[in-house]
Amino acid sequence: MARTRLACLLTLLSTHCSPLWIHGAAVQQTNAVSQGNNGRKEGFITQCRLEKNTSSSLHCYVGVLAVVLRTNDNSPWTDEFDKIELSCLIESISTSNPRIEWKKITNEGPSYVYFEKKISGDLENRAVIREPATLLITNATRSDTAKYRCEVTAADDQKSFDEIVIDLVVRVKPVVPKCSVPKSVPFGKSAELSCVEEEGFPKSHYQWFKNREEIPDDPKTSLKFFNSSYTLNSETGTLKFVAVRKEDAGAYYCRAKNDAGYAECPPQQMEIYDIDVVGIVLGVLVVVVVLLCITAGICCAYKRGFFSSQKQTGNNYKVPAKGDGVDYVRTEDEGDFRHKSSFVI
Repeated sequence: MARTRLACLLTLLSTHCSPLWIHGAAVQQTNAVSQGNNGRKEGFITQCRLEKNTSSSLHCYVGVLAVVLRTNDNSPWTDEFDKIELSCLIESISTSNPRIEWKKITNEGPSYVYFEKKISGDLENRAVIREPATLLITNATRSDTAKYRCEVTAADDQKSFDEIVIDLVVRVKPVVPKCSVPKSVPFGKSAELSCVEEEGFPKSHYQWFKNREEIPDDPKTSLKFFNSSYTLNSETGTLKFVAVRKEDAGAYYCRAKNDAGYAECPPQQMEIYDIDVVGIVLGVLVVVVVLLCITAGICCAYKRGFFSSQKQTGNNYKVPAKGDGVDYVRTEDEGDFRHKSSFVI
């Protein structure tokens, strides 16, 4: 007991906790870990009370804290298809055979990945447990990005439960982005180049290159691009020219990058050509002259009677309407009509 009180006092003196005044007495509480008889670390709560009016009276109370967990890294990351360790270290415990569980926490809720001493769920055949409670993922995939919770239950300890949460990020290298570069643009007109990549994680950022030289976000920061009028959005991958110049012609390509790496699309040539205003005007004049000639020809043809209707002949003679009681019959020999029956008066 004397050793326990001495340990309590030394622990109190070695900490930097501020005293709490409760009912006229200063109370200071600290946590400590000591080595038990069985070689296992055991946690304690040491609470010492110093009477306000009697400085020579110091009372310490010791209680078992039970299971205490910690981790070496609560925000680990790894590249896809590499291994990663989620450390769950038991600092102190009295129970010889604690229950250890791992859960994956997503938007759909928690699910077991280690339960009843078996790997299950998404990590089946891809993870192992390193004693006592560390989870080792041997082949991480992008779907493993999530929060994981290590839970230890110690039935024989006064504080029988503890947990830690680890936020895992699996980085995915970008694939070759899809780039769109116009082949030719009229001088002084606007142009837009686009670059899209959706496989990388974290989300890719974009860089544009012209003739293998990086295009700066702000053209005013570079002498080569100082006179260019463009805007570059590194988050969406768009490169917009307000009015292209001859100097903007060249081979353009895009690079998508994140923490895991980068990928580039093949270069594509963009040409800048002048608009032939004189040629356009001459072409319009030629079309107008041709239309006038066609219109004049049609008017002359109408005046000369080329489009008048033909005279009526015997072959296109129309049969007059039938009168009451009279039938008309046409014979091939006569070429005319005759009465089939007499009139009845």
